[in-house]
Amino acid sequence: MNYLVDGHNLIGKMPGIALDDPDDEAKLVMVLRRYATANRRRNIIVIFDRGVYGHPVRLDGYGITCYFAQSPQDADTQIIRRIAQIERTSDWRVITSDRRVARAAQARKVRVISSTEFAATLLASPHIKIDPNEEKPREVRLSPAEVEEWLRLFGEPVDQPPEDEDVMPPEPGPLKQPKRYVQKRRVRKR
Repeated sequence: MNYLVDGHNLIGKMPGIALDDPDDEAKLVMVLRRYATANRRRNIIVIFDRGVYGHPVRLDGYGITCYFAQSPQDADTQIIRRIAQIERTSDWRVITSDRRVARAAQARKVRVISSTEFAATLLASPHIKIDPNEEKPREVRLSPAEVEEWLRLFGEPVDQPPEDEDVMPPEPGPLKQPKRYVQKRRVRKR
């Protein structure tokens, strides 16, 4: 079975995954991977709204193919375009709660599963464990002394800020290759 998934639409229906989480796409893909690998005949195409930055990591693999659209409207357009290209409509399911996308799928006689219904299917799968009460990791802030220690460790100059100023560590720069010291051989002149 092939699935065409409206990614952010499904994320909005998944407990334990929030749309404002920077890793929401990766978390959904991990759930979908477990679902796809439980039955090797499942192939899932996920279309995500691009958002501000898109996603820095390739999320494809294990029966999942991901695409990031340029805008939320473009995501719907991409899904509708893919629906129009489906040859064997009985082999496909469209996962969305978007009315426009659902109408396009129904017009082509492709079965539509609402995001709410599919989220319930995922949660009922014995291969998938999602804790809806899972706490998000809290942000860890370094003390000025810890920042200074790390700067010294990496050989960066240390500027002492005033005591009352809240300090954030500097943005990491590009990684530099370590210098190699080669011992030069002296050549005698004849």
